[in-house]
Amino acid sequence: MVPAFLARYSAGPAAPKAQTVRVINGICVLKPASLGSSLSVRPADLCRLLVRLFVLGMLFAPIVGCSSDKDLLIPDDPPEKLYNEGLYLLNSKRDFKAAAKKFEEVDRQHPYSDWARKALIMQAYTYYEGREYEESISAGKRYVTLHPGSTDAAYAQYLIASSYYDQIPDISRDQARTTKAMEALEEVARKYPATEYAASAKKKIEVARDNLAAKEMQIGRYYQEKKDYTGSINRFKVVVTRFQTTRHVEEALMRLTESYMALGIIQEAQTAAAVLGHNFPDSRWYQDAYRLVKTGGAEPSENKESWISKVFKKPSLG
Repeated sequence: MVPAFLARYSAGPAAPKAQTVRVINGICVLKPASLGSSLSVRPADLCRLLVRLFVLGMLFAPIVGCSSDKDLLIPDDPPEKLYNEGLYLLNSKRDFKAAAKKFEEVDRQHPYSDWARKALIMQAYTYYEGREYEESISAGKRYVTLHPGSTDAAYAQYLIASSYYDQIPDISRDQARTTKAMEALEEVARKYPATEYAASAKKKIEVARDNLAAKEMQIGRYYQEKKDYTGSINRFKVVVTRFQTTRHVEEALMRLTESYMALGIIQEAQTAAAVLGHNFPDSRWYQDAYRLVKTGGAEPSENKESWISKVFKKPSLG
């Protein structure tokens, strides 16, 4: 952008009005046509003025020149050239960041082309391979939004889910990423059940569910140690109602037996032990629950009206 004052000059000055120059007694006299009187200028002063004008002209010339350079249009690279350069950087150089930038350029320079669509899914994949998970999620979501009916939409959704999945932390930390991973994986299985990605997503869902169940068990045991049995029951209840297919459900039923016994709610303790024994008769957790109930002078006995009996379903091994 040319500054305003330079723009005025670059537009060209108005044509000067006629003026005359006369020499009187060795002094140059300029007489503009519009003025009635003459202006006297000594030769030395006139030379200095001309030098200054020349220097100013040399200073302003590069600035005006630079501003005109900005107006030059640089032609876009062909989309296939950018795309192939991205593939080369990805496959041969394993330079994920540079490759992703090439794919971004395809989308930026040729946004409505089929190359842009291909480059966008490659961008999501490249960022995933480079463990730039947030960027991969962003590109994947953009692809699904722009091209929901594409044959690659399932893979884009799978990349989103996998990016969350690869960030699942251990159970000592917040499990927000685990929840997001499970939700995204469930979307793959629900929307694209006939694809190869659905089978992989289902396996990863079970891992994510196990992690969430483990977190609930950790908190529940903490409440038990603090003798906050109501708090512990609420956590173990989540495992029994939401994560029945995980390996933690057996311990959850035994911990429910413990917590209910500690509160003196014997009938619920009996039910928890009975449901545990019915579904996992060889479990070491059932042996512990059975002994605990017997020590309290009771037997495992299922109350069909108990919430445990109503919500528990035998885990599917498939």
